[in-house]
Amino acid sequence: MGLRFRPVDSSFYDLLTASAEHLVTGASLLAQMLGDREHNAEVAAAMRDAEHAADETAHSLFKRATSSFVTPFDREDVYALGSALDDVMDHLDEAVEMILLYEVKVLPTQLSGQVEVLQRCAELTAASMPRLRTPAAMEEFWIEINRLENEGDRNHRRILAHLFSGEYKALEVLKLKDIAESMESAIDAFERVATIVEQIAVKET
Repeated sequence: MGLRFRPVDSSFYDLLTASAEHLVTGASLLAQMLGDREHNAEVAAAMRDAEHAADETAHSLFKRATSSFVTPFDREDVYALGSALDDVMDHLDEAVEMILLYEVKVLPTQLSGQVEVLQRCAELTAASMPRLRTPAAMEEFWIEINRLENEGDRNHRRILAHLFSGEYKALEVLKLKDIAESMESAIDAFERVATIVEQIAVKET
């Protein structure tokens, strides 16, 4: 079997790590949005800035992948991973924007559990991206993200049960359900990131 040799280009790893670090910021801002009800507009503005910065990082990654003759792993996987990381940020931004635009005054305490899952996913992903140089050694990453996604699914079902318990008016149920589903989509997007990393590991082994 021939050896696969690819020149090391640290810029790809740096950009993917930067993309993941934006998610830590995004998850933190979402937590602030739930905890600081008096400064929603300021937090939402900070999230828009963070989402714009994440877009810029993603564009730099895609431009680098397009212009480079050799990539650290398959080019389509670079695009897929970069897009998946950007999708997470989009869902976090969506959740924050909905809280602002829907003018939700009281959020169910159960949502804080989802935010904790999102923060753990973001921190784990940011800590793991620099290890992409040896993806086969990242098994603990995708296993833990999968576990967190399962926890998020359970939280989401409990949130829906609470929303439909009769405690909320119909319009409030619709608003809160949208916000809860944005958070659920962000957690699912983290699992997509982990799945792509696992696929890269299989190809590179």
